[in-house]
Amino acid sequence: MNEQKLSNRLTCVANYIPNGSRMADIGSDHAYLPCFAVLNGQASFAVAGEVASGPFESAKKQVQHSQLTAQIDVRFGDGLSVIETEDAIDTIVIAGMGGMLIRAILEANPEKLETVKRLILQPNIGAWQIRDWAMGHHFKLVSETILREDNKIYEILVLEKTTENIAYNEKERLLGPFLLLEKNEVFQAKWLHEKENWTRIVNGIQNGQVTEQNTEKITELTEKIRLVEEVLR
Repeated sequence: MNEQKLSNRLTCVANYIPNGSRMADIGSDHAYLPCFAVLNGQASFAVAGEVASGPFESAKKQVQHSQLTAQIDVRFGDGLSVIETEDAIDTIVIAGMGGMLIRAILEANPEKLETVKRLILQPNIGAWQIRDWAMGHHFKLVSETILREDNKIYEILVLEKTTENIAYNEKERLLGPFLLLEKNEVFQAKWLHEKENWTRIVNGIQNGQVTEQNTEKITELTEKIRLVEEVLR
């Protein structure tokens, strides 16, 4: 993978970047994505944010190697704190983190979202956290993709700012409203695996010492199993 050819996962993320965007890639790693987006005319300007010194240095070298220092600013900092008002960022990408961490990043600096029109988020786990966050922050899902790469399954969520009051039901929050409509092979494989895993956990708890705490866990997982069974039926 390099700035000319991304992985399938990042190619899918890149496909959601509108042409002419002013983007921020949070947790940019080697800055392959912003370099690719600028080279392909999708981004006119990009901020590549990194909180770890190693990836930060790698990103700087990559941008210099690609001769894109005029269009891409590599910045060291935590989450959205790397974004400045004068950047006029309209698109934010956060890929390759857990859903809980992505949510925490969005909640830590809400003022940085004022000019943002689109969020492209790729959680490795816990995508429901993002759907849950969206409902209270005037963002709505406009697209979702699920794909398999290197024997791992990834979800990509695209959200846009809205004045509507958005509400997703329990099934949509867990499984994704757009992914539910398609229910492709990767979707079915993911949730069959999750259901089997939850069933093992429930059986393990029931075969051991039942406490108030793990009784709540059984109730939570049993409800998730029911929702998934309804969809996979």
